[in-house]
Amino acid sequence: MNVQGITYRLMGTGAALAATALLGACVSPTDSGSATATATEGEKVYRGVETRLLDGDLVNFDVSMSGTENENDVADYAQCAAAQYALIRGFGFARHVRTNVAYEGGIWRADAVYTISSALPEGLRTIDAEVEVARCRDNKIPTV
Repeated sequence: MNVQGITYRLMGTGAALAATALLGACVSPTDSGSATATATEGEKVYRGVETRLLDGDLVNFDVSMSGTENENDVADYAQCAAAQYALIRGFGFARHVRTNVAYEGGIWRADAVYTISSALPEGLRTIDAEVEVARCRDNKIPTV
């Protein structure tokens, strides 16, 4: 997977605490129940999303899943979370900044960063949040 670096400014302690409290509601277990569920053979298990507001419109999504051998599945899971998050916050678009994917002990993890905006952002990796959330539902990929 192609990974692009990013530099961002850390928020002050008060803002970081407020953002953490606000975004705590965005942590979601899998649609099938427990985030610690195990997969039967061939079944994808979405283990949850942790969302952190980094600065203004810059958002980090940490997702994990098992039951797949394809790193693109966990990256798609992060993109679905980003699209739903944009809609929850009242924005219609997101732009992919970077995704780091790792596999260890049967669990795929993705650390992804997106910007969210009300207008279509510049760049090649833009996402129409409503269209993306519909695609995620069609593909049975949970969102935030």
